[in-house]
Amino acid sequence: MNSTLKDSDYSRSVGGAAIGARLRRLSEWLDGDTTRVYAAMGIDFEQRWFGVLNQLALHGPLTVGELAARLKITHVSVSQTRQSLEKAGIIVTDPDAADARRRRLVLTDSGTALVERLKPLWQAFDQAALTLNAEAGEVAAALDRLDDALAQRSLFDRIMDKLATP
Repeated sequence: MNSTLKDSDYSRSVGGAAIGARLRRLSEWLDGDTTRVYAAMGIDFEQRWFGVLNQLALHGPLTVGELAARLKITHVSVSQTRQSLEKAGIIVTDPDAADARRRRLVLTDSGTALVERLKPLWQAFDQAALTLNAEAGEVAAALDRLDDALAQRSLFDRIMDKLATP
């Protein structure tokens, strides 16, 4: 990247201080490209559905709590995705046979057909991501280290410590 372009990119120019902004930007970039791929293939699919749909395809019916734990995201996020997937007719919720208070998310027949249609596309996504990861210097390993550092000590705690230190 030439220095003029780097200078005009505030998030890039401040390095690690803008890590959140950089991650959001990269996420938007990647999500935008995947959305374009689905559209180019004539598939009506929202990228935010992937995690929940993939877990249901791999493991069968799961509760919102089980999905949140597997994906390491909030219950609220899974619930919002569930509502969208239900509205699209891709999943339904059924009572858990072992505990009627709990509800399991289950693929519908059209959801199962969609997953089958998406499998070759998801394989292409995986292959492209692996190539990109290698080209970028094994960025997934750096993200693992970031995950581990945040699990060890939250950004909140780090900021509060900085604010408490004169």
